[in-house]
Amino acid sequence: MKKPSKGGGPLDQGFYGPNLGYMIELYERYLEDPESVDPEMKEYFEANGSPLKEEGVAPTNHGSQDLGISPGRIEKTLAAIRLADLIRSNGHKAADIYPLNNRELEKEKFELSYYGLSEEDLRAVPAHLICTDARIPLRNGLEAFEYLKNVYMGTLAFEFTHVDNMDEKDWLRRKVETNSMKLNLQKPEKAKVYKRLVEVEEFEKFLHRTFVGQKRFSIEGLDTMVPMLDEIVAGSVANGTKTINIGMAHRGRLNVLAHVLGKPYEMIFAEFQHAPNKDLVPSEGSIGISYGWTGDVKYHLGLDKQIKDENTTVARITLANNPSHLEFVGAVVEGYTRASQDNRSKAGYPEVEYNEALSIIIHGDAAFPGQGVVAETLNLGQLNGYNTGGAIHIIANNTIGFTTESYDSRSTRYASDLAKGYEVPILHVNADDPEAVLAAARLACEYREKFHKDFLIDLIGYRRFGHNEMDEPMTTNPLMYNIIHKRPTVKELYATRLTSESTLSDAEVTSIQDETTEKLKTAYAKVPEKEEHVEELNPPETVEKGLSNISTSVPVEVLKSINDELLTWPEEFKVFNKLGKILQRRKGGLEEAGKIDWGHAETLAFASILSEGTPIRLTGQDSERGTFAHRNIVLHDGESGKSFSPLHQLSTAKASFAVHNSPLSEMAVLGFEYGYNVFAPESLVLWEAQFGDFANSAQVMFDQFISAGRAKWGQKSGIVMLLPHGYEGQGPEHSSARLERFLSLAAENNWTVANLSSAAQYFHILRRQAAILGKEEVRPLVIMSPKSLLRNPSVAATAFDLSEGEFHPIIEQADLGKETDKVTRIVFASGKITIDLAERLKNVEDKDWFHIVRVEEIYPFPFANIKEVIDRYPNLEELVWIQEEPKNMGAWNFTEPRLKHIAREGVEVSYIGRRRRSSTAEGDPLVHKKEQARIIEDAITRK
Repeated sequence: MKKPSKGGGPLDQGFYGPNLGYMIELYERYLEDPESVDPEMKEYFEANGSPLKEEGVAPTNHGSQDLGISPGRIEKTLAAIRLADLIRSNGHKAADIYPLNNRELEKEKFELSYYGLSEEDLRAVPAHLICTDARIPLRNGLEAFEYLKNVYMGTLAFEFTHVDNMDEKDWLRRKVETNSMKLNLQKPEKAKVYKRLVEVEEFEKFLHRTFVGQKRFSIEGLDTMVPMLDEIVAGSVANGTKTINIGMAHRGRLNVLAHVLGKPYEMIFAEFQHAPNKDLVPSEGSIGISYGWTGDVKYHLGLDKQIKDENTTVARITLANNPSHLEFVGAVVEGYTRASQDNRSKAGYPEVEYNEALSIIIHGDAAFPGQGVVAETLNLGQLNGYNTGGAIHIIANNTIGFTTESYDSRSTRYASDLAKGYEVPILHVNADDPEAVLAAARLACEYREKFHKDFLIDLIGYRRFGHNEMDEPMTTNPLMYNIIHKRPTVKELYATRLTSESTLSDAEVTSIQDETTEKLKTAYAKVPEKEEHVEELNPPETVEKGLSNISTSVPVEVLKSINDELLTWPEEFKVFNKLGKILQRRKGGLEEAGKIDWGHAETLAFASILSEGTPIRLTGQDSERGTFAHRNIVLHDGESGKSFSPLHQLSTAKASFAVHNSPLSEMAVLGFEYGYNVFAPESLVLWEAQFGDFANSAQVMFDQFISAGRAKWGQKSGIVMLLPHGYEGQGPEHSSARLERFLSLAAENNWTVANLSSAAQYFHILRRQAAILGKEEVRPLVIMSPKSLLRNPSVAATAFDLSEGEFHPIIEQADLGKETDKVTRIVFASGKITIDLAERLKNVEDKDWFHIVRVEEIYPFPFANIKEVIDRYPNLEELVWIQEEPKNMGAWNFTEPRLKHIAREGVEVSYIGRRRRSSTAEGDPLVHKKEQARIIEDAITRK
C-alpha cells in the first residue's frame, strides 16, 4: 500500500476495505505509542488524525483523550471492514461453483453473527468503507455487504489475494467490484451460445450412438469449455494476436477439433470408421493436417487452421499433437508460442512481441497438481528466455481422475492451488453457467493483454460418463454418478433459462436442435466405406535414403575474420583476467601450428552459421558459460558486472542468436525447445544438459515427442541435444548420458546419435545440422558431448580441419592398419575411450596386428564405411567392440547385431568392457581407473 500524503479523509486517500482496516490498526498503534509507526505515518496521523474522522467514527486513545466516540461502534466498524475483506479473499469458499452441489460450502463463516454483527450494525457503517467501486448506489454498509457477497460468491469466484503486485490486485478487484465482468448479452449472442452448446452435445451423442463402444473421451459435463475457447480466440484475434496455440490432453479433444478448429465432422467420422479421410480436407486449404507414416489414435491428433476474413488470413490457430502423457504438451506449446513471437531476422537477441501469439493450455484437474511438469512450465512464465507474455490456463475440472476422487489425488483444496505459488490469478467458474464462463474468458484475455502474465480459469463441471466410454463409473464412484445421472445437461439448463426469460421460443430451440442433427447426418453420409486395403507404414523416401553429402567447410580467411571479431570487446570492458588470457590464446588457433579446442570450434561454428543467415537458440542450465567453463559466450566485466557477448555484435551475422541460462528443469525446458524448433524450423535450436544423466528427467519428451513425433504426426524437428557423457571416475550419476536409451529408440532415420572424438567433427556436424533445417530429410541430433576432452589437446582441430574437412561417420586411427595382411583384429569404439586408447598407443610397440576405428555416428549406423574398412583386411579374425559403459548399457547391444551382419564368415564379433551392471558406473575413482586400464589393455593384447 502506498503511504498517504497529508490532508484529506478516507475518500481523498482511497482508504476502504483492507486498506482502511490496515490504516485503522496503524492509527490505534500510533495512539498507544506514536514511535511504534514509521516517521511518515506518524507525520500523517499528526496532521490528519483518525482515518475515520469524516464519518464521525474514530478509535479512542484508550483514555489519553476523550473524543466522545463509542468504543463499541469502533469495534463494529472494524469487524465490518474485516468481514468485507474476508469476502474478497475467501468468498470462493461459499460460492456456487460446483454444478453437482456435492461439496460443503463454508457459508457460516460469512454470517454476520459470526462476527458479532447485526444488520443494524452494518446500516450504521458508511457504504464506502466496505465498497467504493460499485456502479449502483449503495446507501449503507449492509447494502455494500450484500453487494460484495453477490459479486464474489456467485457462479464465478475469485482468488487473487496471493498476487503480490498491487497494480494487478487493484485492477482485478475493481473489475470484480464494478461488476463490469457481468455480460449483458443480447438475443443474437445468447442464441449463438446456445447453438454452440447444442453442437457440442449432439456431436458427442452422435458419436456415442454411431460408433458404439469406441473411445472418444467425451467433453460432456464440461461442454462450456468450447464456447469459452471461442471467446478467448475471438477476443485475442480482435486484440491483434496472429497465432493461437492450444495444448490439451484427450478429454474433449475431438469436440475442440470439430468446433474450435473446424475439423470437418466427416473427417472425424472417417477416423472412427477406419475409412480414408485425406480427400475430405476442405478444398479452401484453411485447415492443415500433418500425417506421419505410423499415425496415432484420433484423440491425440492436432490441427492447424487459418482464420480468414474476406479471403485475408487473420490468424493461425493450432491444436498441438499430444500423446497420452497429459500435461507435457504444455511446455511444447509454450515453445510454439515464443517461436511465433520472436523476430529472428536480425543479429543480436531476437526481438519479442508478446501480442503476436498466445498459448492456451488446458489441464486436467487430477493432472495439474499431480504432474511435476506443470510446475516446471509455470516457472518459465516470467523468465527472460521463456516468457510468452502470459498463457491462459484452463483446468478442465471433472472433479475426478480416472476413478480417483479429489481427496485421494491432491493435498490442496482446489486443483488450481499450485498456481498460487507463481502468483497466477485464479477464477473458479461453474461450468453449468455459460454466461459466467464467457465472463471468465473475457477477463482472462483482458488481464493477459494488460499485464502479460499467466491467468488460470478453473472450469468446474463433471464427467458424464466414465474415463472412457467403455468404463462403468458406478462401480467406483456411485454417489457422484447418482447425482450426474439425474442432472440435466448444460444445453438443457440454458434452453430452460432462455425460454423462461423469453429470449428464445420453444420453436427456435427445436429448430436449432433439428438443424444440428441434420448437419451431423449429412456429414456422416459423406464418409467413404471402410478401407479394406491397408498400406504398409513406411517412411517417405526422403527420410529413408538418409542425408546427402553436404559441404560444411568454411574458408580459412572467413574463419580468421570471424575469430578476430569474437576476440574483440570494448576497451572499457574488463574481462576476468584469467578468462581473458585463455580466450586471447584463441587468436593463434587458426595459424599454421595452432590448435582449436572444443569450445573454440563450437563458437566458430555458431558464428559461421549466423553469417549464413540461420538463427540459433541455445539454452541449458549453464549455457552462457558452459557447465565445464568451456564456452564463455557471454562475458562479464569483473568490476561493473556488466555483460558483453561478441556473437551478438558479429558484423557478418544475418540472423538472431539467443543464448539463455535455463532454470533447473529438464522436462519443461526440453519440451519448450522442441516446440520452439517445430514452429521455427529454420532455426538451429540446441538444448544442453548440465550433465548427460540429467536427461533422465526429460524421458517423456524423448520417447513421445522427439523420437516419434514425425512418425506419429508428421511433425518435423531438427533440435540438437548436447548431453555431456564420459567415464572419468565421477560416480554413477555424472558419467552416463544413457546412450543406450537413444539407440533403443533409433529407427527409420528418426534422429542422429553421435559420440564424437574431435573438435573438428563437432564443428562439421553442427554445420551439417544447420544445413538440413527446413528440408525433408531434417531430423533431431543427439550428441554425447565431452567433459574432460573439452581441453584435451588430442581432440583439438586445426584450421585445415575446419576449412578443408567434413564430417566423417567413422575415423580410423592414424598410423595403424597399414600392413593389411598382418591385421587380425579391428577394435571399434566410440567417444572418450577412443582418446584413452590413442594415448595408450604411444607406449605400444607391437601394433601391426590390430586396427582401431572410431564410430563417430552410431546411428544411422555407418554400414558402408565400416564394410569398406573390413574388406581391406583379408586375414581378419575378430571384430571387437570396446566401451566404458557396462555391457548392458552403452552402444554394445545396438552395434553387436550390426557388426555381425557385416562380418565375414569365420570372423568373430566380441565385447571388451565392464560386466553387466545395475548401476551405470563405479563410485570409487580408483576402482574406475583400474577398470578403465584393464579395458584398454585387453583391447590391444593378443588372445
